[in-house]
Amino acid sequence: MACLLAGRSSSSAMFPLTRRTTHRSWICCVFLAMCLTPLPASAKRDSLREVTDENWEEILSGEWMIEFYAPWCPACQQLQPVWKEFADWGEDMGVNIAKVDVTDQPGLSGRFIITSLPTIYHCKDGVFRKYQGARTKDDFLSFVDEQKWQAVEPVSSWLGPSSILMNSMSALFKLSMFIRRCHNYMTEQLGIPVWGSYVIFGLATLFSGLALGLLLVFIADFVFPSRRFSSPDYYQKKQSLQQARLLQQQEDEHEADGEEDDDEEEDEQEDVWRRRRGSPEGRPEPKGHGFSDEALRKRVVGNRDDEDDEEDT
Repeated sequence: MACLLAGRSSSSAMFPLTRRTTHRSWICCVFLAMCLTPLPASAKRDSLREVTDENWEEILSGEWMIEFYAPWCPACQQLQPVWKEFADWGEDMGVNIAKVDVTDQPGLSGRFIITSLPTIYHCKDGVFRKYQGARTKDDFLSFVDEQKWQAVEPVSSWLGPSSILMNSMSALFKLSMFIRRCHNYMTEQLGIPVWGSYVIFGLATLFSGLALGLLLVFIADFVFPSRRFSSPDYYQKKQSLQQARLLQQQEDEHEADGEEDDDEEEDEQEDVWRRRRGSPEGRPEPKGHGFSDEALRKRVVGNRDDEDDEEDT
């Protein structure tokens, strides 16, 4: 009996020891598996960066190669594998390789004036140059490594992406994309016909223009108030000016009447002189015996000569 009890006690003491050993072995195996398992592909830093409207200012510092593409563009689809291979070399060369989806980022499309796809830009410390060479990995590498970008004329400052003009273009492209989305929502989701959507946008444009015009007028009146309406003596001055104008008109009329009277008096004097000039004695010349001025002058001179002869005799 005592032997049986001693055997049981010894076996019960051995079981916990084996359990602890097994537990420790399992922990070691799990730790080794975690150390030996390679990291997943998602943990690797992607060498191809995505530029958006929120982080585009990052490209103003350092050296960048940026591709503007669209998913539906066949030429862009052919370039994507080459561009990813080129991006794998970017970290070794100290160049940031990035891409921009113009369908998702219309503001950047307007900011860089993208007119064809794909479009590639090289940027060095905020100075942009458009890449126009062959689209192979070796050409991209030589363009950056051999600094061939120095031979390309940079984009002028007033057309740069950070200029006021390009900021306005970016806002305009964003507005156009917003209008397009609203149009698609009204026609596809709400079932409004296309012509109805055009009418809505036309009315919205008209009323927004009127509201903006009124707002500008109010701002102009507030910033630059009219002096004539702000002056308390405006109406008194206006009344006095009107009275002065009336007086001036009356004086002008009186002067015009006086000139007409003078003209009539001069005409009357001329008629009297002509009647007196008809005969040497000042008598009016009988009707039907009119003479010309030259004949009258000779007649007067002849009469004077006769009078002188009579005096001499």
